[in-house]
Amino acid sequence: MSIPNANIKKQLGRNRLYDRQCIYIRAMHNMPARGARETGRALNVRIKEHLASKRRGSLTSPLGRHRINAHYGIEFNVKCTILTCEAEIPARKELEAFWISVKNPEMNNKNDCVMRAIDCTGWAKNTVVKLNWEVVSSSFTSTVLQRLGYVWFKNGETIYFRTYWIRRVNIQLPRTESIGLVAAIFFVTVFMAHPVDNISRGQCGIAQLADSSTIMVDSKWVYLLSWMLFEANLGVLLGVYLPTIQHILGVTMFIRLFWVVGMAGLWWTMVLLAICCSCTLLTSISLSAVATNGVVESGGAYFIISRNLGAEFGSAVGILFYLANTVAASMYIVGGVEVLLMYIVPDMAIGGRDALHDTDPLGPLYNNYRIYGTVFLLLQVLIVAMGVKFVQLLAPVSLLCVILAILACFAGGVEKAITGSGQMVCSLDDRLIQSVVLYRNHNSSHTNITEPTICDVCDKSPGLTHLFCDSGEFCSEYTKVKIACTQGFPGFNMATLKDNLEPGYMERDEVLPGVRGKHDAEVVQDVTSTFFLLLAIYFPAVTGIMTGTNMSGDLRDPQRSIPSGTIAATVTTSIIYYALAILFAASVDRSVLRDKFGRSIDNNMVVSTLAWPSPWVVTVGSFLSTFGAALQCLCSAPRLLQSIAKDDVIPILAPFARVTANNEPLLGLLLTTFIAELAILLGAVDKIAEVLDFFFLMCYAFVNLIAFLHSVLRAPNWRPRFKYFHWLLSLMGAFLCFFIMFASDWHLALVACGLTFAIYKYVEWKGAKKEWGDGMRGLALTTAQYSLLKVEDKDPHPKNWRPQLLICLSTTWSKELIDLRAMSMLNLGAQLKAGRGLAIACAFLKASSDNAKDKQHAQEVKERLTKDMAKARLRGFGKTIFYTVDQMSGCVSALYQSIGIGGLRPNTVLLNWPKPEEPEEVELFVEKLIYGVANDNCVLVAKGITEFPDANDRLIGYIDIWWVVMDGGILMLIAYLLKQHKFSKPLH
Repeated sequence: MSIPNANIKKQLGRNRLYDRQCIYIRAMHNMPARGARETGRALNVRIKEHLASKRRGSLTSPLGRHRINAHYGIEFNVKCTILTCEAEIPARKELEAFWISVKNPEMNNKNDCVMRAIDCTGWAKNTVVKLNWEVVSSSFTSTVLQRLGYVWFKNGETIYFRTYWIRRVNIQLPRTESIGLVAAIFFVTVFMAHPVDNISRGQCGIAQLADSSTIMVDSKWVYLLSWMLFEANLGVLLGVYLPTIQHILGVTMFIRLFWVVGMAGLWWTMVLLAICCSCTLLTSISLSAVATNGVVESGGAYFIISRNLGAEFGSAVGILFYLANTVAASMYIVGGVEVLLMYIVPDMAIGGRDALHDTDPLGPLYNNYRIYGTVFLLLQVLIVAMGVKFVQLLAPVSLLCVILAILACFAGGVEKAITGSGQMVCSLDDRLIQSVVLYRNHNSSHTNITEPTICDVCDKSPGLTHLFCDSGEFCSEYTKVKIACTQGFPGFNMATLKDNLEPGYMERDEVLPGVRGKHDAEVVQDVTSTFFLLLAIYFPAVTGIMTGTNMSGDLRDPQRSIPSGTIAATVTTSIIYYALAILFAASVDRSVLRDKFGRSIDNNMVVSTLAWPSPWVVTVGSFLSTFGAALQCLCSAPRLLQSIAKDDVIPILAPFARVTANNEPLLGLLLTTFIAELAILLGAVDKIAEVLDFFFLMCYAFVNLIAFLHSVLRAPNWRPRFKYFHWLLSLMGAFLCFFIMFASDWHLALVACGLTFAIYKYVEWKGAKKEWGDGMRGLALTTAQYSLLKVEDKDPHPKNWRPQLLICLSTTWSKELIDLRAMSMLNLGAQLKAGRGLAIACAFLKASSDNAKDKQHAQEVKERLTKDMAKARLRGFGKTIFYTVDQMSGCVSALYQSIGIGGLRPNTVLLNWPKPEEPEEVELFVEKLIYGVANDNCVLVAKGITEFPDANDRLIGYIDIWWVVMDGGILMLIAYLLKQHKFSKPLH
């Protein structure tokens, strides 16, 4: 059928409605009861057109974009401009749609759609159409049905509609999920050939049913097509940049960066930050290249890796990324507990304030972290179980607190340099004294002071002298040096900056580099610090660059937003880290920078003490940032696990694909809680950070490897729109990832690589086979091509000769029946594979190559042959060949001449002795034998093949060789190869 009128065709083509028709998409989404109490929620809805099978992609609809104020249980209006075609003159009409309620969308069949009655009375040209809808829904699912159709105009009078169905597609509705009240909004496109008066088939050309409350859209007389597609319409700033910054700027920046500066010095801190930030920046560039090479669907980093490196690597790295999010939640929770107990309410510590000074891994401090961390974990799991919307409310609050805290730090550095009002500390010649010891042992002459300061109690009181000299170990050093009250926070100045340039790594329980201190009186180190230990502890502070990718379903234009937003966020946070490192080095005394827990400053946070106008800006801000970040991780990790399970490549994860009625992955949340609790039991941020590094680094390394492999292999489908990419950058990024892993702790690096390899082999062994067009297939093809080109296409030297088998099978194949002759031939071929040569099993089918049914049968035979080869443990290739009675000789000859490629072609033909009662099989056998010899192949004929031992039979006895004629030693070689099989080794 054609469109006769060129004007209509031209107009429709301009508006992208010709040959690219609207899509009807059925989605399901749950609406919690609380949604009925919420009104006025704004949704950004962007309508897209999807192309038909010949044209893939997405286009902007002529309906444009609309902002909808959605009220659950209340009618609301949707106004949009649509096209109508009246005769040959396209006109504009406004459509006003009222949404009543959503309860269960139902599809009767492929051509029908059940909806509420549409009152078309008085429907005339250029008027407003009022539609009342009621759709049926129970819960949201990311799997939707897609129906495409073509609309044809004939003589400007009648519209004919033809539909067909294509494969399922996935969409993501995180914003509607967070709001929790909108389930379905339908945008309707109406096409009219003539006004209502001229339509004779029911109202508006729609066939009426007996029940007037519903209508059925007729597949032939269609004037109504509809689609529904929710998207959050987020841009670079709100969709990628700010969420990524929020995820990167975490608690580690507040509670560990200053300590890193104190240990490593400013120069080496710059090197450390350069390594960390370069790793994430290079990974961001590789991520941008991959993300702009195609559509990034829901699943974020897991989707990118699995669809580019295959199901095996994708599942392995996806699980590691899931573990990274889970362990990150534990780190944030323990970091929040540290801030809470150390700096906000230390009286909450079990065992009192004294328990906070014991830094033994099994001591009361770490036990407090474990107990309160478990309580916080359960509290946050309950919040996450309530729904995503509760989690998303904390995101802007957390980001605002972090930004204010950073600004307060810079303001404090300037303010203290101007006013000189920095916190004082008490020290014994650079050896800091714990402030709690000073207050406890201060001289009785100070009892008249209501609130003594550190300087008031900074003297060699009898109590302090007794504390140092009771054991005699520290008494001589104590008596030699003077005690003094010094400025710990002088503010920004060059003298302090110069003092903090060089490194000063320290052992555990040292008060100064190389000087052991008294742990119950002086500020000593709780761990032995090295550059690579500091690198492992601080690296989690720069992670979070995948946030924009994980939000790809919310973005207006992911291919533009992800690169610019991710790289901008990475550069911004890197600048912030460098600026804070310089600020700490120039504003805080070196001895105070080494005071990880603020023992010398009344157990206050070092960074909050520097801040202005109040230390609570940083203290509260850092605590809230940990709380919000942990919630985000606990929310995303179960959904990532559900995405992996939903792909159905790891059978053991199948139960985690299920969700509750509220679309919450409850089983995944329970598993995430269990793993997070195991990480919390490590008891300290530093210990958790060391483990967390490897999960993130493995994921980042594989993202870099994806971009590197695609670029080096020059795959035709590798066409990234991101211009600032080169394969050397990806190679450097992958190298940095592995360097950080092995430099930090090569034992854990090997464990992470081993875990990845174990999951890879498990998926390869047990997992479902998926064809995602991944790059590993391209790598295998390129490697195979390179190897084949290296193998010369000529006869090998006799010493290098090995049998390359062509197993010719002639039998009746079916899916149900097992032919014993064929299986025995495959078993014999498997036993001859000790030569490590090529094996091709070829099934001869009496059929025609131009018959569709015969082609289908050949495909089924090939699939069955491949399964039988796997059952016989014969690694090789299966193929089928057609032959007819009058073309038998030509088919056999063509097979022998053409099979194989380059130097990899069969040189040994394995035939089965035919049944004498079947003349056609005898004739085919003779042809195979003649042409096998004519092509200089070694021909092996197995007679009585069903009597041959099975590949799993353990044999004893002898192999008899009947050396009748000189055959070049092939019989000896066959006997030797058979004896190499593990079940035939006892033979003589």
